Amino acid sequence: MKSLKAQNHRLSSSEEEIEVLEMDMPSFSGNRFAVELESSNLYPLKPTQIEILQINLGKMCNQVCKHCHVDAGPDRKEIMTRDTMQECLQVIKNHEVTTVDLTGGAPEMNPDFRWFVESIRAIDSEINIIVRCNLTIILANPKYHDLPEFFKKHKLEVASSLPYFTAMKTDSQRGDGVFDKSIKALKLLNEQGYGVEGSGLILNLVYNPSGAFMPAAQAGLEAEFKKRLADKFGITFNSLFTITNLPISRFLEYLLRSDNYEGYMEKLIESYNPVAAAGVMCRNTISVGWDGYLYDCDFNQMLELKVSAEDSQHIRDWNHQSLTDREIIVKNHCFGCTAGAGSSCGGTTT
Repeated sequence: MKSLKAQNHRLSSSEEEIEVLEMDMPSFSGNRFAVELESSNLYPLKPTQIEILQINLGKMCNQVCKHCHVDAGPDRKEIMTRDTMQECLQVIKNHEVTTVDLTGGAPEMNPDFRWFVESIRAIDSEINIIVRCNLTIILANPKYHDLPEFFKKHKLEVASSLPYFTAMKTDSQRGDGVFDKSIKALKLLNEQGYGVEGSGLILNLVYNPSGAFMPAAQAGLEAEFKKRLADKFGITFNSLFTITNLPISRFLEYLLRSDNYEGYMEKLIESYNPVAAAGVMCRNTISVGWDGYLYDCDFNQMLELKVSAEDSQHIRDWNHQSLTDREIIVKNHCFGCTAGAGSSCGGTTT
């Protein structure tokens, strides 16, 4: 399976995606999300503070998952350079960033990944560093086999996608053989103490639905995942985060191809929750693209919607005051983060 970009698919264009998201439908047209925010007295949406720097180290990945909002894969060559990482380090050093969230693609495939982690740790031994590890990367090549030890040495928090606790559902979303490799990788992380009570090494799993529906209640899914993985494989982990699939990139392509787009959008709109809207992750996070440009969130990054702070749209031009005072850019894909119990990279928001 190739990325949408490699296929020259029309949805590899952010302009085409936004046009689809704002097309006329019986239930809405234009920027309906902004209207909902206004009715909740939340428009314009503004940051509360900037605590988290989520950094995309590149779109290269060893997997090509059907729902991927990044359109990542082995054929994606976009990768963050060490120079851009140096600019990120300056921001981390000079501002009160409490969490650095490393994502991709597979962030570990960036040749400077380990250097970057070590450099962050040299700045602050206590800053929370999250790595979004797809698990199979650990087994993909001998040069990655020691990643669990590296994660432990530098006290990284590991967040790993696992669509389900069975092979059939996992492989249908992420590729043949992914479930078995994920289980092996989870056992290797457990051996290092990750997800083991009292170790202080955090291992969280991330669940995305495999179809055109919203996730079930996070607490119930977490309990079921913990029981099934422990009983069958002896695997333990800390928390399960449920994330609603946003209608962009490959998931948008799936919705259109399966004739589920209109129905899915209507579900999201009907489930709009103003409490969830008030707690969206873009209010305390800045997303950094592989090329250093700044976005309100990872999803806006994929739609190429740069932050509205015109004097601070690249990491090298970081202006903390401008970024704190900016208006967050919203469009209809944002319904995915505000439906039901809400959705963020850390799970539900309510």
